[in-house]
Formats: sequence, structure tokens, C-alpha cells
Amino acid sequence: MGAKGIHRRRQCPSCDELFTTYEQTQESLVMVVKRDGRREEFQREKLLTSLRIATRKRPLPEGALIAIVEDIERRVLGADRGEVSSRILSEMVISRLKDLDPIAYMRFASLYHQFVSIEQMLEELGRIALSPDLPAPEQARMFAEDSDYLETGEPINLEVHRGLNRIAAH
Repeated sequence: MGAKGIHRRRQCPSCDELFTTYEQTQESLVMVVKRDGRREEFQREKLLTSLRIATRKRPLPEGALIAIVEDIERRVLGADRGEVSSRILSEMVISRLKDLDPIAYMRFASLYHQFVSIEQMLEELGRIALSPDLPAPEQARMFAEDSDYLETGEPINLEVHRGLNRIAAH
């Protein structure tokens, strides 16, 4: 639990069993816009659960997953936007998993990108193997404005962003 959370040890009055509760203030309500247009409240536990599934049986400490969730939550809630696309959340997770564990990255990416063939998945694996630090070109186009807005609060100039990607590739 981060610095903003409180954990309490409690005891059940019926059976005397000890348990821990975790409490955290909800700073603001952010709605996640799903692919089909539905909206649901941002849920940190749902994000953590999806990370746990992607990293199952991988040698990653739980603290690393919690740190990812806390970082994403802080950025989303701190962006002063009432809504965030599920696409942006997924890209935020993918970028962090890629640095943390390539297998967990592929597990999460395979669900997010909804690969329809083995060839698509192999293409992504090849891209990772050849240039693990570069985002896919379509990711820069699709998510640069929103993800940079979430990180800095200011939209970016995509032409400048593309130029920086070309410089980094050389």
C-alpha cells in the first residue's frame, strides 16, 4: 500500500479470526471508456488483477506490480480528466511490462491487441527481438497525444515526436 493508504489489523467478533483491511481515499472519480463505448469507474484492483494474470508464474515481486498500478493510478487521477480510454490504460501497462518482463508483456499484449493469427503474434515477437526499446509506429500515432497528456498535462506535436523516434532508432 502506498503512502496514502492505511492498513488495519482487525479481529472478527464472531470467530476471533484476525484479518487486515486496506483503506485508501478516493481522490476523484475517473471513468474508463471501453472499446464498445461503455463507461465504468476506474478500479485499481481490476488493473492489478490483470497484471497478476499476465505475470502469473513469472519471477516478479508483487511490489513491482503494485508500483505499476500506483504509478498509472496517480497519472490517471492526476490528469484532471473525467474519462480515460481503456486503450490508454492498456498502453500504459504494456509500456511498463515491456521493460519489466517480455513474457508478461506478450501475454498482456496478446489480449489487448487481440491477435487473430500466429503470424501477427510472431511479427510482434520479432519486433520486440529486433528493437526492444522502440514503440510500434502505430502506437506513437494512436496514443502519443493522450499518453503524453496523461504524463505531462500538455498535448504534444506529433511531427516532433516522430522525429525523436527516428533519431532514437539510429
